[in-house]
Amino acid sequence: MQDNNLPELRDIHLPEGVPAFPPGYGWGIILFAVVLVIVLIHLIMVLRRKSKKRYALYLLNNIYCNNTISSVVQMSEILRRVCVFKYKEAAVLSGDEWIAFLNSKQKVPLTGKAAELLINAPYIPEETKGYSKDDVIKVRKFCREWIGENL
Repeated sequence: MQDNNLPELRDIHLPEGVPAFPPGYGWGIILFAVVLVIVLIHLIMVLRRKSKKRYALYLLNNIYCNNTISSVVQMSEILRRVCVFKYKEAAVLSGDEWIAFLNSKQKVPLTGKAAELLINAPYIPEETKGYSKDDVIKVRKFCREWIGENL
């Protein structure tokens, strides 16, 4: 007994399962937002660091060599401010320890009369003529390089 009405009847097949990947668009948007926030935070941190460096170099460039002693005092203050921000332990150093610390963080050390000028400038009367503009230029170059490497 064959039924002529059912020749095209086939077995029931269940559909395949829903794959986990690719995930929906919502997850992609959330992942993109998280990555974007991380990149923006990193960018802000870099810009803040560079702005401190730029500001310190701006202050250094605005020091004029009209008076040798006062110029070096201002450069020393800028170095101290950078150290207060970056190297807290160096804020209390003075004399040869101060120069040794600065030289330890720099590839080309400051020596000779320029180093002596940087150590003694805050304590020397402004009328002192023992130092030349070349010493100030050496100190300025050292400060620019030191700020460039340490900020």
